[in-house]
Amino acid sequence: MTNTYKEYKHFDEDEVIALYQSVGWSSYYEHPQKLKQSFEHSLYTLAAFAENELVGLVRVVGDGVSIVYIQDLLVNPLFQHKGIGTELARQILTKYEAVTQLVLLTDLTEKTKQFYQGVGFKMVEDYDCRSFARIK
Repeated sequence: MTNTYKEYKHFDEDEVIALYQSVGWSSYYEHPQKLKQSFEHSLYTLAAFAENELVGLVRVVGDGVSIVYIQDLLVNPLFQHKGIGTELARQILTKYEAVTQLVLLTDLTEKTKQFYQGVGFKMVEDYDCRSFARIK
């Protein structure tokens, strides 16, 4: 099965909700109108399809010049460990290679840490920086 990657321009609530449900991100799928607005206000969203099924996506926000923030990068668990997440990250890093800061906030699992380090990210401490967040 060949995966295809393309910009996700037209929000399809059913397929997006199904993807977020597959990874258990309830703060997104429990508020579909808010999720739709988030997509509409994103800088860029890249989707991965297996046949015609949405199986992964990466959504970024920012100005596209000095900062890009990877807000979401998710792959349906049935399609994980097949290079989809890596390809989504690679395409975003290539598209925004001239941007000064590419950042993200994620969980503390070793699996997640290994994934992001594997695609070229470093822990913020490696840059002799501190990161701050306010999360509701």
